[in-house]
Amino acid sequence: MDLDRADLKLLDLLQQDGRATMQTLSEAIHLSARATLNRVRRLEAQGLIEGYRALVHRAALGEQICVFAEIALKDQRQPVVQRFEKRMASSPEVAACYIISGRYDYLVRLGCPTLDHYHKLITAWLDDSALGIEKIVTNIELATIKEFSGFALPRPRSGR
Repeated sequence: MDLDRADLKLLDLLQQDGRATMQTLSEAIHLSARATLNRVRRLEAQGLIEGYRALVHRAALGEQICVFAEIALKDQRQPVVQRFEKRMASSPEVAACYIISGRYDYLVRLGCPTLDHYHKLITAWLDDSALGIEKIVTNIELATIKEFSGFALPRPRSGR
């Protein structure tokens, strides 16, 4: 995709504040509100902007623990993988699930109200032979240093 300075600035601004008004965005990139809206719509249509969502502060929900679970499957056949991935996608505690390289097959980030809740959840997963889980290694978050706040954007090509 061919992105100019204005596109990259828009992406950066929207990653910081997805509710920024077209007027605010247009002033920042020195274009009219209409031209800015057209650019935002183009970036959305091209799939560069996948959506907008609110970031909920975990502590405001009450006591929550964040757990990173490294998971290895016993079996890599597609029916097993698909069942596992479907379960991860439908579990409300799963905040993110990634296929990874290395010793484990998946890295799963979970938010649970208590450690006991997490323990019951993974015990149920391990007991469900259809999921094919061989091993789960648990890493509990002690503190957050930096939360995801958007991807680093490429530099614009010179002259644009």
